[in-house]
Amino acid sequence: MKLLIDIIGWAGSVMVIAAYGLNSYQKIKSDSFGFLLLNLVGGICLIIYTVYYSAYANTFINVVWVIIAIPAIIKLIGKKERQ
Repeated sequence: MKLLIDIIGWAGSVMVIAAYGLNSYQKIKSDSFGFLLLNLVGGICLIIYTVYYSAYANTFINVVWVIIAIPAIIKLIGKKERQ
């Protein structure tokens, strides 16, 4: 179980860093579905990881990260449906 949690944690870290890096180098926009999805899924992975290891300060920041990503994705989907 520990190995699976570690893999989930690493995957989440890679996703969040990838989103930031791709945005920083203007490969994806911060309001793109890919950017938001990387942050959402990465944040969820990191929540799983930090809860398992009882790192609740880090859990908190990742919960906030996900709470920010969800409405942004919903807004983006709604915007695309109206077009």
